[in-house]
Amino acid sequence: MVQKMGQCYKVSVIGGGTAGLVAARELQREGHHVTVFEKANRVGGTWLYDPRVETDPLGIDPNREIVHTSLYKSLRVNLPRQVMGFLDYPFLKKDGGDPRHFPGHQEVLRFLEDFARDFGLMELIRFEHEVVRVELVDEASHEWVVESRTRTTESKWESKEEIFEAVVICNGKSTEPKIAEFSGRDIWPGLQMHSHNYRTSEQFENKTVVLIGNGPSAVDILREIAPLAKQVHQAVRGPNFKLKRLEKHDNAWQHSMIECAHKDGKLVFQDGSIVYADVIIHCTGYKYHCPFLKSNGIVTVDDNRVGPLYKHVFPPSLAPWLSFVGLNYKAVPAITIELQAKWVAKVVSGKLGLPTQAAMTYSVEEFYREMERKGWPKHHTHNLLYNEFEYIEWVARELDIRPPNWWKNITYESHVKMLRYYGSEYRDAWDIDEWMLEMNSPNFSTP
Repeated sequence: MVQKMGQCYKVSVIGGGTAGLVAARELQREGHHVTVFEKANRVGGTWLYDPRVETDPLGIDPNREIVHTSLYKSLRVNLPRQVMGFLDYPFLKKDGGDPRHFPGHQEVLRFLEDFARDFGLMELIRFEHEVVRVELVDEASHEWVVESRTRTTESKWESKEEIFEAVVICNGKSTEPKIAEFSGRDIWPGLQMHSHNYRTSEQFENKTVVLIGNGPSAVDILREIAPLAKQVHQAVRGPNFKLKRLEKHDNAWQHSMIECAHKDGKLVFQDGSIVYADVIIHCTGYKYHCPFLKSNGIVTVDDNRVGPLYKHVFPPSLAPWLSFVGLNYKAVPAITIELQAKWVAKVVSGKLGLPTQAAMTYSVEEFYREMERKGWPKHHTHNLLYNEFEYIEWVARELDIRPPNWWKNITYESHVKMLRYYGSEYRDAWDIDEWMLEMNSPNFSTP
């Protein structure tokens, strides 16, 4: 089918979180007929707190009832609100809300709900509609069937199929847990859980807990459970991590990774230390998961590489009628997602073009070869830590948009530097207002 400039299409957006809402807004601005499918009864995606946890705390049982959100009750954002808003809709402090620069998750949900209402997106959303199948049924007319289901009773579902001309997948990346592998894991007798199913600290009182990981969730959970737990031991991958007591905690230690586990509850670490623990919490990230997509093997997920995707968004042979928004991580999420959404909307409208299928395929393959040359593992395919600046600049240039001045300085990498500089209390110690003012100084540098 020939794509005409400015033509309107019937577009399905999968997911009503940050990426889905922004994608819906941009598609609607281009005049497309948008339908958003959202499994929950409210917008927010991962920012919609749910006190429930899954029946399998480790999250590996395929038959478990999936709880979408990974939020724990005390979670605060790990990037300042000044960079979590959109180009024309900043994340401002509001009366009665959380005024902190790094607010709690409730404030983010309120922001997203206000965004959806202010841009008239609520009427586009079908709440409590779980998408179970997205499949190309007519390549010539790029028709996609989207099958969704709604629960009519506790045990009964009602399914419905609809045809769309384009599909944008925005279903998030924090639902399917990734688990650490080590010898004896399956025979170890204690409680194992993934941080996806952590909500509050009370259950760890007087317990000896091992946390696997060194990311934001591991740091937050360690700080929260240490005052209650008997002992906390943090297992971290990498050659530079050795046994040491953690600062500001009398009962917490850092180790290298777990070497093996035993039936008697013993855990042996690679540094030779031994701990008898009650609980292991895997703070080990997530797998990309879109089981509803039926593409005849054109788009696959292999070791967290969703591909092939041109610039992390378009599968070359299905572009622009299938796209992904929000796959990237270790990047400032709002501006990345917003620019991707604008790009998708403009390309679907025919106002911006894409390279040929062959050229896009070559670009993807060259990116994979570059990863191999640099020794980047496959599961870092969508990690923007090393090229966040270049990627955002490229998409912005395609759109003829000049991003705000701060974006070159407030990157994921700068956040990591601030964490190292201020420690775990960086959210309250970092004067972000003063820092943003100083960024215009010619002598500005990150601490």
